[in-house]
Amino acid sequence: MQSFQFMRAKDVDDAVTTSAASPTAQQGAGVRYLAGGTTLIDLMKLHVETPGKVIDINRLPLDKIEETADGLKIGATVRNSDLANHPIVKRDYAVLSQALLSGASAQLRNMATTAGNLLQRTRCVYFRDPAYPCNKREPGSGCPAIEGHNRTLAILGTSDHCIATNPSDMNVALAALEAVIHIQGPKGKRVVPVGDFHLLPGDTPHRETVLEPGDLVTHVMLPKPSAGSRSLYLKLRDRQSYEFALASAAVIVTVDHGKISRARIAMGGIGTKPWRSPEAEAVLVGQAPANESFQKAADVLLKGAKPQAENAFKIELARRCLVHALTLATQNV
Repeated sequence: MQSFQFMRAKDVDDAVTTSAASPTAQQGAGVRYLAGGTTLIDLMKLHVETPGKVIDINRLPLDKIEETADGLKIGATVRNSDLANHPIVKRDYAVLSQALLSGASAQLRNMATTAGNLLQRTRCVYFRDPAYPCNKREPGSGCPAIEGHNRTLAILGTSDHCIATNPSDMNVALAALEAVIHIQGPKGKRVVPVGDFHLLPGDTPHRETVLEPGDLVTHVMLPKPSAGSRSLYLKLRDRQSYEFALASAAVIVTVDHGKISRARIAMGGIGTKPWRSPEAEAVLVGQAPANESFQKAADVLLKGAKPQAENAFKIELARRCLVHALTLATQNV
């Protein structure tokens, strides 16, 4: 790990001003905010992240979970374990609690934060090893994963420059919940729907989110749950614990008089970003909760999938994952 300057922010304005004023901030890589550090510190040890300045935001008042007239406000530094076990989250946003509890280990969940998880970077082995080229680390250097080890990588949203998956379970649940991300930066405050927050790789895979230099995620808002809805998170992986998804599904379904009146679907483990599919949701609305309609939704979601040499199995795995998640979520309705 190379040397760096460390400071603690006095407040949100101080954090943003200090970050934006740093010379290396203009390149978007020289300053990092530190909360739980469960991803950042690992990547600094690997020399994948090499910030010249690290700004500790743990003492800022961003660690609250608050019910508001608009829904649930989740501070940027709320720990994953606190969020997963919060009574309102377990009651009204079960899909989020389940997603968080399926990720990492209890020790990591006790440290990892909401904003950190939102910004979690890919586990592609080529990205995490500076001995290899990687367009995420060094734009234009190449993507060895396309011809190399790609079993765990994406089949949706890929490009000729990158096929890395977004590894977060929480992000998949937030996509289905239609969360809104609140950001404060040098240009002021703004809100971004979670579906627009993460970027497809295209020809700029080094740009993973809409954040600009100096921007700080302050909190996440979840809209109030729809009356009568059921939600569920299903994760398929190589082992039961401390493993990233090969395919996962976050589903939120409302059944009224034997028909699906509302559906929200997002999948993980298969996309370069959390993969929400309004088209698949539309297929379900007005249909009985049955295997036939679930299969049609899966067909729509997976249309356009582009597997690589080692991960074609993910098409069928994702199909079964989504169908089973929808089946479980609509049982006994």
